[in-house]
Amino acid sequence: MSDAVSITLKADQLNLNARKVVKRLHESGFEAYLVGGCVRDLLLDKQPKDFDVSTNAHPEEVRDLFRNSRMVGRRFKIVHVRFGREIVEVATFRAEHPEEDHETYDSSHISEGGMILSDNRYGTFREDARRRDFTINALYYDPENEEVLDPLDGVKDLEKHQIRLIGIPEDRYREDPVRMLRAIRFRAKLGFDIEDETRTAIKEYGFLLQDIPPARLFEEVLKLFMSGYALQAFAGLINEDAFRWLFPDTQNLLAEPLNQKLIELALESTDTRIGNDMPVTPAFIFAALLWGPFLEERQRLIDEEGVTIYAANMEAANNVIAKQKLFTSIPKRFSG
Repeated sequence: MSDAVSITLKADQLNLNARKVVKRLHESGFEAYLVGGCVRDLLLDKQPKDFDVSTNAHPEEVRDLFRNSRMVGRRFKIVHVRFGREIVEVATFRAEHPEEDHETYDSSHISEGGMILSDNRYGTFREDARRRDFTINALYYDPENEEVLDPLDGVKDLEKHQIRLIGIPEDRYREDPVRMLRAIRFRAKLGFDIEDETRTAIKEYGFLLQDIPPARLFEEVLKLFMSGYALQAFAGLINEDAFRWLFPDTQNLLAEPLNQKLIELALESTDTRIGNDMPVTPAFIFAALLWGPFLEERQRLIDEEGVTIYAANMEAANNVIAKQKLFTSIPKRFSG
C-alpha cells in the first residue's frame, strides 16, 4: 500500500487480544488495523493503555464474529470485544461528510452549533483517516504485515512534536467541539506544540463547548485533570481561553493571583499522587477548582442573609455545585 511507512514496532508491546481481533477480521475477509493513540504511543516508544481496532466490517458483522462482544454508542456505533476484564474497541471506517456542509444530514442529527449528533455513515480506510481529529491519531498498524499506514503525514508531525488538526479547524471544531479540549490535553500529555491554525481556532470557537452535554464535559474534565498532567492541562486551558467554558465562576476569580496559585498547588499535588500510584478522586479535583466560588458564595450568604457560618457552608456548597452542573455535571457520589 502506498501509505505504508517502514517502521518497526516492538512485538512485545502489542496487545495480544487486539492482535487476535485483527487476525479474526482478516481471516473473515475484512480489512482491520490497530489505530490511533496506541499506534502513536508505540511510535513514541510508550506503552499504550488501550488498543483500538478499525475495520471495514460493519458493527453488526463484528458482533456476529465475536460472541464475547456487544454493540455500544448512539452517535457512532462501536463494538466492545471483551477478554476477561479487558475490552478491545472495534470501530467501522467512517465516511467523510459530503463537502463538509451537512446537507445530507437530517436536521435532527445536527445541533444548532453544527455539531453532528448522529454519525453512522461508513466509508473507506482513507475516508476514515480524514475523519480523525489529529494527524498523529490517523496512524494505522497492520500487525499481520507489520506495516504502519500513514495517509496524512502523521509520522512527520510526530517527529516535529506537533498536534495538527485534520481539515479546516472551524469545520472540525463544529463537528465536535470537544476536539479543542483534546488538543489541549494532548499538548499537556505529550509535551507537543499545537499547530498555529489548530490553536488559533480554539479561542475563536471555544463557545461551541456550550453545545456539549454537561455529562460529557465531566468526563473530559477527568481526562484533563486525573491523568498525571493536570498542571499542564490547566495552563493550556487558561492560555487558550477555554477554561471559562468549563468553570465560568472560577474563571471570574483568576484575576486574583492567589486563587490561581491555590488551584495550581492542588493540581500539582494531584499529579504527584498519580505519579506515585496513589489514588485521586474527582471530588478533590472539583473541590479545588470550585473552592474560590464556594468562599465567595459563603461570604455572600453571611453578609447578605445573616446565616450562621455552619449553615452558610452547607448552602454555599449546594449553590455552587448546582450552578456548576449547568456546565459540567457532577455525579451525586462525588458531590455528597
